[in-house]
Amino acid sequence: MSLRQIELFLPKESADKVEELLQGQSVEAIWQSPISEEKALVKIILSSQQAEEAIDTLSSHFSYLEDFRIILLPVSAYLTHPSESKSPSPDEFDKNPLPEVELDPQSSRLNRQELQQRIDGDLELNLQHIVMLVISAIIAAIGLLRDDSTIIIGAMVIAPLLGPNMGLSLATTLGDMPLAKKALQIGAFGISLALVLSLLIGFFIPINLDIPEIALRTRVRWSDVLLAFASGIAGALSFTSGTISGLVGVMVSVALLPPLVTLGMLLGSGRWEAAVGAMLLFLTNLVCLNLAGVLTFSMQNIRPGEWWLASKAQKATNAAYFLWFGLLFVVITSIIFWRRTHWV
Repeated sequence: MSLRQIELFLPKESADKVEELLQGQSVEAIWQSPISEEKALVKIILSSQQAEEAIDTLSSHFSYLEDFRIILLPVSAYLTHPSESKSPSPDEFDKNPLPEVELDPQSSRLNRQELQQRIDGDLELNLQHIVMLVISAIIAAIGLLRDDSTIIIGAMVIAPLLGPNMGLSLATTLGDMPLAKKALQIGAFGISLALVLSLLIGFFIPINLDIPEIALRTRVRWSDVLLAFASGIAGALSFTSGTISGLVGVMVSVALLPPLVTLGMLLGSGRWEAAVGAMLLFLTNLVCLNLAGVLTFSMQNIRPGEWWLASKAQKATNAAYFLWFGLLFVVITSIIFWRRTHWV
């Protein structure tokens, strides 16, 4: 079981109420240490799933205090007193069979506060982020021109495209408009930068549509829709579980970066009809990624703690469903029309 430690700075008379407030929750341990004549430091050990509810409860009761602070820390190990962990005898095993395990979508994810802190760290538009975008777009263009899938994969490994898409999906499910605006700005900047760079490359270097890696990105197959959905779900699950890896970033980038760079190079070379196919592939992948992210976060019941914010978040989520499903319908209709009029 994943554990968290909550540290809470409170006046002594308020610190004495903490244990009573958390009485209905599965708290592993709770104690307090005086830090002055008037204040105390309260430390609480509990599961990561209970931490979200505990922080909401404590915030609702003590946030009015001027010096109210909460620190949330991961717990690498927690050792109980030997008397608390007595091993059962074989007879006790026969009398008390193992309980049935119920699948809980919340049990395998980080709590809401950790997710917000994590995405805030990923949504930083700094020099390193810009350099990585530029390098990944250039490497992807070289890989496409040389018909080398290994080079293309290398570009996708370093492309910082996971954060903005997951940030937008998380902001939608939480009804966090400032976070949504930030994710949109960084995502739009990354797309625009990669598109402009690939436009310049296509303007100076002739594009041969017979190159398989380029031709592959000028048509949309139904398997591409499934790939984008799977990538979005994998990205959301890895984000909420705290196990984001380079492989998941590659899965998200494979749906976005190659068709985007292909689109820019074809536009730069004046290959308008082929560029439409690349644009449809890119838009399909972008819509499916975000829709999959919103669906996954909703299934994991990621919601604000306060009821009025939860109501606002539900409205934002419903609006996102309407938007993404509507865009998906438009894109799929465009794909069907394009295939009938241009593809054999």
